Amino acid sequence: MYSDLSRPPLDEKGLRRSLTGPASAPWSHLDVVAETGSTNADLMALIAASDQPDSLDRTVLLTESQLHGRGRHGRDFGGAPQAQITMSVILRLPGVPVAALGWLPLLTGVAMVDALREVAEVEAELKWPNDVMIKGRKVAGILAEAAATTPAPIVVLGVGINVTLTEDELPVPTATSLRLEGAECTDRNTLVRATLRALATRVHRWQGLRGNYPELAQDYREYCGTLGLSVRAVLPGGKELLGIARDIDHEGRLQIETDAGELIAVSAADVTHLRPTD
Repeated sequence: MYSDLSRPPLDEKGLRRSLTGPASAPWSHLDVVAETGSTNADLMALIAASDQPDSLDRTVLLTESQLHGRGRHGRDFGGAPQAQITMSVILRLPGVPVAALGWLPLLTGVAMVDALREVAEVEAELKWPNDVMIKGRKVAGILAEAAATTPAPIVVLGVGINVTLTEDELPVPTATSLRLEGAECTDRNTLVRATLRALATRVHRWQGLRGNYPELAQDYREYCGTLGLSVRAVLPGGKELLGIARDIDHEGRLQIETDAGELIAVSAADVTHLRPTD
């Protein structure tokens, strides 16, 4: 039995019934574990140990408590047990060029906004590249790691959503949770189903178009709250770039216009929103 009635455990059998099984199901296999260090690390190790890694395509791993989760740039990601959705999936992507893989984290962000707007009824948006925000505070994050690039790309994709965390439980002051934002739905089983179905739909479309998915870029621009703002981008190595976030290019890079009028495409950076601009 669980003691906190506001934080029931995930329904592993129910999630399996609705998301796995027949060939037409969006996912092939799903497990829920009580505790682990990192769902991404677990799936990366599973791939490395397998004689047939291709057979692991569309595997899902969820945990009730993640002890050593990682975000972008190696940052820690953790929280109270049964208060978050912490999961990773394995995606094998034949037909998608390696050069297009940079779009996968952005695609995942779009899918998460799709799900949260529809099911939780919150005004989620994206901070470039793939932080999911509500009213300027981070509610979810994404980490993608390539496990193989040949003969077909295999990627482990990690997702974390703050569902019922309280103010005292938030990892940083700039974070939030669905409960704190007054979401219509904080049932984790419903949110897992919505997120995994939205992700599968987006990935299937992207893969079928071999990475050439114009609607994805259009939807990303619609959801991205970074565009049009003055931003500070801290690049690898510590160099800072100040300017206005103008657009997303065909590789998913953020295009920043400097005061000198130069348009610079940034592929990796810590971006801070400074203020709205006309």
